[in-house]
Amino acid sequence: MTATATPATTGRRGPRRAAGGQALRLLVLVAIVALVLYPLFWMIGTSLKSQEEIVSNVGLLPKEFTPGNYADGWTNFDLSFGRFFLNSAMVSLLTVVGNAVSCLLAAYAFARLRFRLRGVWFAVMIGTLLLPGHVLIVPQYILFRSLGLVGGDWPYLPLLIPQFLATEAFFVFLMVQFMRGIPRELDEAAKIDGANAFGIFRHVILPLSRPALVTTAIFSFIWTWNDFFRQLVFLSDLGDYTVPVALTLFIDSTSQSAVGPMFAMSVLSLLPVFLFFVAFQRMLVEGINTSGIKG
Repeated sequence: MTATATPATTGRRGPRRAAGGQALRLLVLVAIVALVLYPLFWMIGTSLKSQEEIVSNVGLLPKEFTPGNYADGWTNFDLSFGRFFLNSAMVSLLTVVGNAVSCLLAAYAFARLRFRLRGVWFAVMIGTLLLPGHVLIVPQYILFRSLGLVGGDWPYLPLLIPQFLATEAFFVFLMVQFMRGIPRELDEAAKIDGANAFGIFRHVILPLSRPALVTTAIFSFIWTWNDFFRQLVFLSDLGDYTVPVALTLFIDSTSQSAVGPMFAMSVLSLLPVFLFFVAFQRMLVEGINTSGIKG
């Protein structure tokens, strides 16, 4: 005789299969997280290894802890490594201000004002997203050098001037999409109250654009803090270096390299970005949700 499954047996199999599926998904997620975080853990472990052990031991944990790498890295140069942190913080924060102000104004013009060839200029701006940043470095360097701004009294001007001219098309597009989701009835109500274009921007658009501004600020800070190539091109004096450029000084092809201190300073360089992201994580998610799905 052939055994048939009773309703009670079938009912018990359902929760078991669901529990098994959840356990499998959890296992896959844990494996992905471990794979993503492995380089970070390896870098932290390597920062606590001696110079000899870095070559011989490729595992996560050091056999002999060498916390002195952090002190050696901090005082490895004629200047304290804290100077490079201050330079990076200054450039990153000024970039945040420049991108937030200039991109917001440009986005308001594209989203709310009417002028000739508005669609053409918006398409041209979007087209600049297709240009690799490395392609623009050479003409920018030639331009700023002809203006006497490269290696001048304040060498950060070539890094900051473009940010105050709304050259980040991604952030302009992000804010335009957000502003298109703001009801135009609010503009009309402000006009009835006597507000001009600037008044509408100040009293209507600006307060409602906070999520998009926060998203722009967070990404601007992270991208600028991690930027290496542009800062390497425009900065030439040791005292003006930022953290990404200063990290390359630990590797010297003509003498002994300080790999342990380099990894130690690399770990410290992640802390500002991590703390900045944690502090504004909720606002970042809100900004992405409200900016990316409207338009």
